Formats: sequence, C-alpha cells, structure tokens
Amino acid sequence: MATMIIEGDRTKAASGKTYEVRNPATGEVVDEVPAGGPADVDKAAQAASRAFGTWSRMPSNQRREILHKASQHMLSKVEEIATLLTKEQGKTILESRLEARRFGENIGWFADLADKIHGQYVRLPDLTTYGLVVRKPIGVCGAIVPWNFPLTLAANKVAPAIAAGNTVVLKPASTTPLATLACIEALMEGGLPEGVVNVVVGQATGEAIVGHPTIRKVALTGSTPTGKRVMAKAAETLKKVTLELGGSDPCIVLDDADLEGAARAISVGRFFNCGQQCLSTKRLYVQEGAYDGLMEKLIARAAKLKPGNGLDKDSRMGPMHTETQRAEVEAQVKDATDRGAKVLFGGARPEGSDYEKGWFIEPTILTDVPDDARMWREEVFGPALPVRRVKDLDEALRLANDSPFGLGSSIWTSSMAAAHRAVLELEAGYTWVNALVVAHDELPFGGTKQSGFGKEHGVEAFMQYTEEKSVVYGGL
Repeated sequence: MATMIIEGDRTKAASGKTYEVRNPATGEVVDEVPAGGPADVDKAAQAASRAFGTWSRMPSNQRREILHKASQHMLSKVEEIATLLTKEQGKTILESRLEARRFGENIGWFADLADKIHGQYVRLPDLTTYGLVVRKPIGVCGAIVPWNFPLTLAANKVAPAIAAGNTVVLKPASTTPLATLACIEALMEGGLPEGVVNVVVGQATGEAIVGHPTIRKVALTGSTPTGKRVMAKAAETLKKVTLELGGSDPCIVLDDADLEGAARAISVGRFFNCGQQCLSTKRLYVQEGAYDGLMEKLIARAAKLKPGNGLDKDSRMGPMHTETQRAEVEAQVKDATDRGAKVLFGGARPEGSDYEKGWFIEPTILTDVPDDARMWREEVFGPALPVRRVKDLDEALRLANDSPFGLGSSIWTSSMAAAHRAVLELEAGYTWVNALVVAHDELPFGGTKQSGFGKEHGVEAFMQYTEEKSVVYGGL
C-alpha cells in the first residue's frame, strides 16, 4: 500500500482510512492509498515549518546543488514512474515519459535560479542612508494539483517554491497520487532534505491546506468554480494565491496559413492526453479559403489516433480519466448535434472488447456548431473540437474573445500585420503564432479573466514565491 510522505516518514492517514486507485483503461486496482484529512495536513504543515528554518537559511548555491543532484536521481527513474502514471491516469506511455522527464527537468531549471535572483540597492535622497530591497522566501506553501497532468503541474508549483527557499505541503489529485509520491520519494533519495516537500493524499486534505494558518501561500490548478472557493477560503487568513484555472483556448487559421503546420499543431493541441488539458486548442475559427484544406488534414490526423490502453505501444490516445468526465464531454457533443452541428469525425465510443472496461472515446471534430451550443461557452475537457468558418480576422478576434476564459490562444497566418493584431488583441495569458501549443519553462504561464491569475514558469514564478523587504541603513 502506498503511503503519504511527511517529514521523511512514510505514513498512513491518522484516521486509518484508505481508498483504491483504479486504472481508467481497465478498471483494475492499481494500489490502495491513505484517505488523509485535516490531522494529516496539520502534521505536514508543522513538518514543513520545521524544515523551513534550515532550508530557507541555507546558502543559495548549496540549495542549488542539492536540487540538481535530487533532480538527476529522479530522472534516472523516469521509466518506472511513467508506467505508474499511465496506470493511474490513463495517458499513453509516451505521454507519461514526457511528463515524468518534465518533472525532473523543471526542478533542475528552477535550481539554476536559486542563487541568481537578487534584491536591489537603492540610493536614498538624504545621502546619509541607503536602501536595500531584500527578497525572502514566503514560508510554508500549499500546492493543490489536478489529475490531468499530475507531475507537470506539481513541478510547476514545487520547483520554484523550493528553489526560492520555501517548503511545501503538496496535495496530488485523489485519483492520481502514485506517480507524484514516487517523484518526491526519488528526490529525497537523491538528497532533498526531509520536510522540504511533504505529500498528503485524500479529498479532505485540499480544504485543510487552504485553511491551515501555518501555510502562507496556496497554488492551485483546477476548475474556475474550485478556484473561486479556494480564493474565498484563502482570504480568511490572507494567504497569497496563484490560480491556474479553466480555459477555452481559441485558434484562428487564416487563408494564408501553413495548413500542414496548423493541422499538426491543432491535432496535438486538442487531442494530446485525450484532450484533458487546461492549455489546449478548444475552439477553432477558420477563414473560408482555408476551411476545406484544413478539415481534410485534421480529419486525416484524427483518424490515426487509435484509442487504447496507454501501456499498449500501438495506442495513440488513452481513455478519459473518469466515467463522469467522459459523460460530460459526450453531453456537450450531443448538445451541439441536437442544435444542428455536424460531426465531421468521431462522435462516439470505440467498439470492441478492448474498450468495454475503460472510459474510451473517439477524437471528435464538429462543424456548423451554433452560437448557443455549450461547446462555445464552456470548457470542453476532452477530445472534441468545435469548428466555425469566419469571413476575416475581425470576426475571428471578436469570437475568440467572446468567452469568459482567457488562458491560451493561437493564430496561424503568414501576415505579420495579422499576427501583430492577434498578439495585441487576443484576451489570453499566452498566444502562439504559427507554433505548437507548448508552455515553455522560460516564459511566464498564467491566465486572465475567469482563467485565474498569477504565474507559473519563468523567472516570474520564482519571484511569486518570494516577498520583498525594504531595509534602510544609516551606518554602523
């Protein structure tokens, strides 16, 4: 049975309760895990607080060296961690390998910032004193992570937090705790000190993290309604918050676009991880002259995405993570077709005995989706893509921005003027121009509008795990 990790101890829940983690492709039990609660969060927060005293005062170059050594050890275990991730989450083994590597690489990327981010010297007007702006770690931070990218989204929070000198109480999603526990275990085997990262498991631990008085910042990736509840709860103790929430990313393809490149990017952006991505192409607006050619290429790519068990090397798209999530996507597709939308590809569940026990669904492309369909207004968290013809860039931008969300966006065009307008006018935290929808460590990532606020990735993420303190020196 898997256990939580608190101050280096591998521990059961204080209540003694457990639950099963199941494979979404087969329904088989992968492992049994503790069902933690507030008592476990309190124990983890106190452990993190004790560790903070040593970790935050450690010379930053020493912290950097420890994190690099720990990340390299974790990267030596990518294959076993990836297999565990596929079993609990459902994604293909190729996708799991990419994600496991990304976890270790992200720890290393932020380790390099540990001794390179500094404060400021300020010359003060009276000339008899001078000022310093000192950057200090915040303290104990909480990280609440969803099931779609459990390792990537954990690293987005843990890596900058610990590189800046903070300690962490980490809560993975209840359905995907196993690979996360394995990653933290590997970091500790590689030299990460006990208590710097503590892992609690179970649905009841999330609210306890947000409400715990010792935890001074909470970073969440989740739905917009969940983000609003976390923000309200965090306000009770004036916690800092970073919220990476839902998205409904638009993609615009103009007549002068590279259609082969656009089709590849849209296919990856929509169907990777069975479409279960916050940052993902979810609404497609295509100028009339590009429509037929792009649809032909998109359908051809969708046809190659063979659904199957993620551990099968021939599978190109795993199952959806839960039965509930599949039902939600199916309801959104049915709503669109009931209103007159046409299915260009997919739209059903794959048939055959291999698919009977898992939450499989076909990649789906729909056109003529009416304006009042749910797919335009809601986040579609699965492999279904609504497509609409547009007459020009003006119409495309108007429709792209007609959404409560503002996470990502993209445009395909050979016009510098059109690309420039899109960059300036698209209401989103990220815009790709003629590029794959990939979030880079070097660039800040976060949303606007109902997609949240705060940044992950980049130097900006590191800064958001620090506080500025002003100091005035009048001589000694």
